[in-house]
Amino acid sequence: MSIMNTFSNVVDGLGSGNKIYAEHQPRWDYFLEAYLGGKSWRDGSHLIKYMLETDSDYRYRLSSSHFENHCASVISVYNSFLFREKPTRDLGSLAPLAETMAFIKDADMDGTSLDNFMKEVATYSSVFGSAWVIVCKPYIGATTRADEQLAGVRPYMSLLTPLAVVDWNYTRTANGAYRLDYIRYIEDVNGTVKTIKEWTPDMIKTTVINEPAQGEKQILEEKQEVNGLGYIPAVCVYNKKSPVRGLGISDLADIADASKTIYNLINELEQTIRMDSHPSLVCTPDTITGNGAGSIIHISENLDPQLKPYILDYNGASVDAILKSIAHISASIEKMANIGSIRSTEAARMSGVAQEQEFQLLAARLSEKADNLELAEEGIWRIFADYMDKPYDCEIEYPGSFNIRDVHNEYAQLESARKASDNPAVHRLIDRSIVELLGYVPDEVLSEMQPHVMQDPATGTAQLVSTEEQHDALMSRGYIHPEEVRTENTTANGLNNNNS
Repeated sequence: MSIMNTFSNVVDGLGSGNKIYAEHQPRWDYFLEAYLGGKSWRDGSHLIKYMLETDSDYRYRLSSSHFENHCASVISVYNSFLFREKPTRDLGSLAPLAETMAFIKDADMDGTSLDNFMKEVATYSSVFGSAWVIVCKPYIGATTRADEQLAGVRPYMSLLTPLAVVDWNYTRTANGAYRLDYIRYIEDVNGTVKTIKEWTPDMIKTTVINEPAQGEKQILEEKQEVNGLGYIPAVCVYNKKSPVRGLGISDLADIADASKTIYNLINELEQTIRMDSHPSLVCTPDTITGNGAGSIIHISENLDPQLKPYILDYNGASVDAILKSIAHISASIEKMANIGSIRSTEAARMSGVAQEQEFQLLAARLSEKADNLELAEEGIWRIFADYMDKPYDCEIEYPGSFNIRDVHNEYAQLESARKASDNPAVHRLIDRSIVELLGYVPDEVLSEMQPHVMQDPATGTAQLVSTEEQHDALMSRGYIHPEEVRTENTTANGLNNNNS
């Protein structure tokens, strides 16, 4: 059973649900299968079936075809940059609470830290375009915080994919802001038993139903409790916003289709090689044939010459043509994802300007993702503060700048420039740039470079000095040695930044 069928059965038992959900559910399931790959992708039967092909032959092709999972690769690249540096959190009045530290160490009551939980949120919002986070705090009738701490009760989070959230609704308040006033989602599926939760600003309803394969649906448990917050503690985390609230734009919207095309081309490649290597033999039923190279074929002595065995040639697509198509589609995936400059095969074909532009496009995409994650975590901590009866005075900051550089390419360019010049001053400046690429510029290097630069204070024009004659000539024209400006600890790594 596919992933989509697991949830569609629940939705059928609950009613029509949200029209947006019904429209996008098949596509969401397709994105999830493309990201997971393996058995999930194979069970989706995304291989094109031939005309008159038997089910057994189709199942054999499915089992023998492999899937190049570009979808998981692209999202992994994004997350590697997004979480290279941990977000900074100033939790204000929440910081001293024991519940806060427990929440950071175990955000979902399943041992997942807050940082790892947000990585999962980033992953599934990239897959589906959006993801939902529900912040809950069980009500046990405790009257004091000490009683709750003794019972281990505190706020925790649950991550819901759009496949689990079957219905939601936003309304516009009097001040113009939109508020989530209804959400219904599948909390748990255990065989034929499903747990469904419904939230409104005033009420929480939990329904446990049993839907056997045969027989009628049975409601095993149904309970309601008061929503003490007065609003729904849910945060919709967007990968990229769409015009529809609660619906985002997936990173896999086009990449999954391109990956599917490559998947089918790889299967065609295998079929082409097989038919070229093992052509079909046409013969009469009573002909005795052998297998392998140099095999002997026995035919009857009175066989009609027109019925003699012959090889059926295969005139399909060439292997080279299929490989070129796969390479072209793979390159288009890298362009769509803005990761062509990250993969070495594509970077080798790109010019320095093209790589720099690709880096900028990727950095802009990552910055948008980081902003959405930051906004989502702020919403999570607001809910946490309300559960703890504390004012919200937190500051959450995700990395907003992604300095992506091709260091090896810059080394190669500097080395080429060094070989092209015989000027010692140019060599010294190039050596300084190489040292800067290593991440630290020693003071002795700066003091060595400083005397060889002359600057016009009026225009800012700089000139390199390699001889005393050039120094005297520039001095007579008003050029002076620029003052060294030092700024300490200006980068995340604590490196010195000195501008001449």
